[in-house]
Amino acid sequence: MSFIKRKKTKQIDVGGVKIGGGAPIVVQSMTNTDTRDVDATLEQIERLFDRGCEIVRCAVPDERAAVALREIKRRSPIPVIADVHFNYRLALKAIESGADCVRINPGNIGTFDRVREIVKAANERGIPLRIGVNSGSLEAELIDKYNGPTARALVESAYRWVGKIEDLGFYNMKVSIKSSDPKTTIESNEKLSELIDYPLHIGVTEAGSSREGIVKSVAALSVLLREGIGDTIRISLSEPPEDEIDVCYELLNSLGLRKKRAIDFVSCPTCGRIEIDLIALVKELKKRLSHIKKPVKVAVMGCVVNAIGESKEADLAIAGGRHFGLLIKKGKRVKKVRESELVDEFVKLVEEYVEEI
Repeated sequence: MSFIKRKKTKQIDVGGVKIGGGAPIVVQSMTNTDTRDVDATLEQIERLFDRGCEIVRCAVPDERAAVALREIKRRSPIPVIADVHFNYRLALKAIESGADCVRINPGNIGTFDRVREIVKAANERGIPLRIGVNSGSLEAELIDKYNGPTARALVESAYRWVGKIEDLGFYNMKVSIKSSDPKTTIESNEKLSELIDYPLHIGVTEAGSSREGIVKSVAALSVLLREGIGDTIRISLSEPPEDEIDVCYELLNSLGLRKKRAIDFVSCPTCGRIEIDLIALVKELKKRLSHIKKPVKVAVMGCVVNAIGESKEADLAIAGGRHFGLLIKKGKRVKKVRESELVDEFVKLVEEYVEEI
């Protein structure tokens, strides 16, 4: 049960996935394949889907990619968003190809007449638009006005474009403001959330690889989510897109906003009391249990100090000792196992438990 009261926003439909209006926060990512390579792109989408991705974005750099979206959309297990920059004709072609949504940055798409054409085409097809504003592609006049891509500059850009699009009678949209700076990301989304009630897609753009990317993203997104801001998220990493999905669910699960689609591990940070190779044990268990797709909480503890308490909170647990471990189920001891047999025995216990629930 989450302790967070989410902000009420309008709800839109992206290929059957509800975003905003109290719907669960939607997890998404973006393919890094050449969109023109339909088979490679679909193979990656399948992998993303298997990890729990609910919406996927594909880059549309040219007309061939826009045309390829038709087949990708037809075979994709999840809704497909076309990501378009600079060339408004590519947005029109992506809409014609059946994209479930089109992401544009109005600031780099050209004149307002071009934005108007995209809005008209999206309205005729009944699909939403994602209005995206990034610190790296902000309008020059706003950079001059605010001496850089500040939070105020980003908010003014997004708010101004939302108003212009509303003036066209179009309200089927979600909005995103992204910066590579976590503080700017937090401040700009807080301000924008006060001004509009459209669903917000949140994330830190160009966050980096693994450790720094995860830290920057979680630093910003956990603050916004705690404030009830955010209807769909992406953790942008310089890593395989599939890895982004795992981090999204870890974050949402830790805040009580979504259940993980896999094992929820609790494990010791290690200390001088541990007499078992806990680090290797946890690493091997994560690998061996990666196929589990049900929300099972597992505690792997290296000594008895916290093991009893943690095992009561977990579905299944290991309490380590000197070259052995106790297997625990729902707070009750199952058996004592030698360290060399712990992984096999615990994996067996988890698989049996999953069959029961």
